Amino acid sequence: MDELELICFKMISAVGAAKSLYMEAILEAKNNNFDKSASLIEEGSKIYVEGHHAHSELIQKLANGETIEFNILLLHAEDQMMSAETIKIMAEEFIELYKKLNLH
Repeated sequence: MDELELICFKMISAVGAAKSLYMEAILEAKNNNFDKSASLIEEGSKIYVEGHHAHSELIQKLANGETIEFNILLLHAEDQMMSAETIKIMAEEFIELYKKLNLH
């Protein structure tokens, strides 16, 4: 496995795990487990940072003048990062909505 593939797999692994935790947080909020939901968002955010660090490695390489070969694996890694970030935002919104619904 070359260096680019390794970085892509680090990104995919970390942000995929984060995305799963964000989804689990929604389910916990749906069941009024807001403390658990908050801890899952926090845990997901910490894991997401690992993917972000891997992504930063690629940005640093570009900044240093290295050429990054575009391939489907890199496209997939970027897509997974963006979807995890979107799901986190949506999860936080769902959690707030469930909190409001729980008050009534």
